[in-house]
Amino acid sequence: MEHLQQSFTVQYNYNVFFTSALFSPENELLNSFLVNLNPAVTIKKILFVIDEGVANTHPNLNNQLKAYFSKYAQTQLIQDILVIPGGELVKNDTKYFDQVLEAINVHGIDRHSFVAAIGGGAVLDMVGYAATVAHRGIKHIRIPSTVLSQNDSGVGVKNGINYFNKKNFLGTFSSPVAVFNDELFLKTLSDRDWRSGIAEAIKVALIKDVEFFEWLEANAAALAARDMAAMNYQIWKCAKLHMEHIRSADPFENGSARPLDFGHWSAHKLEYLTNFEIRHGEAVAMGIALDTVYSNLSGRISAEDAQRVIALIQVLGFELTHPLLQVTEGNSPILQGLEEFREHLGGELTITLLTALGSGEEVHEIDTEILKKAAGILNNQALFIQQ
Repeated sequence: MEHLQQSFTVQYNYNVFFTSALFSPENELLNSFLVNLNPAVTIKKILFVIDEGVANTHPNLNNQLKAYFSKYAQTQLIQDILVIPGGELVKNDTKYFDQVLEAINVHGIDRHSFVAAIGGGAVLDMVGYAATVAHRGIKHIRIPSTVLSQNDSGVGVKNGINYFNKKNFLGTFSSPVAVFNDELFLKTLSDRDWRSGIAEAIKVALIKDVEFFEWLEANAAALAARDMAAMNYQIWKCAKLHMEHIRSADPFENGSARPLDFGHWSAHKLEYLTNFEIRHGEAVAMGIALDTVYSNLSGRISAEDAQRVIALIQVLGFELTHPLLQVTEGNSPILQGLEEFREHLGGELTITLLTALGSGEEVHEIDTEILKKAAGILNNQALFIQQ
């Protein structure tokens, strides 16, 4: 039987810019980027979608945007700036996804125009998904406003919303045309949100770069005290490691290996079990602690190295565990997270465990008894610390 075979390669290019006061009239960075991207197109529009939390803490943002694009008029600003809730709510309820699509349609945002999202990771995920399915792909720009989105999710290639009560059940792999990290957005974060994103730094250091882990140990107190210079370096380093991984590994996750999800299998389930009262970064810190102790109990890393990880998590101010992470019986809720994680991977269960600080290995099954013991150790340590 005859058949035809097709094979082609698509190159993705995007920049992550680090700046301050992105929308200051004196800052030409954004305008220069917009004008130089496909300069042959005469009319380009830009639609902004803003996280409600950002809008509330930056009440003059709309006026700043209008003043900026009044001065740099080569790109037409859609004056009807859309403000939507932040957090997982915006990914759980499809009405916000529909609102973005409606704005794209009403304002005639075409494939030569832009959808720019300003906000935390959930808003970036949802708006990116809307942009990549409208007209089979509109250029989207990410302007992350949290530590978590500036150092991790905002610089990646994934977009999505939650569906069937499952995290990121609907989504796409599509890179933004650019990411703009503005340090000014970090200054208005609560202490809780400032801290939350640092969990992803611990994660990437543990699986990619022991020297970065040692830097985090040395600078943990400064990060906890909101030292901006330390935070800026942490964000830059995380973004760099994240982008290097995307380039060198499996950017569209065709396989089941996902080392950048170290500590995440339990974190994703815990977020849902707590109705997202636990922040993603907080859940990841607990998931890292759990998988680190499991790595020790299963003979992969020393107790000393495991304790270094636990100590770093504590110095940064994270909780080590949660009652819902305890394994008491075969149908404990957290164990359902293992099966859901396997399903999300689309193949066999693949979880990264540590073999040393800075490196890991993939495993395809988890011993429930060891997991139960690891959860118990963290629970006892947490209780001891509180006394």
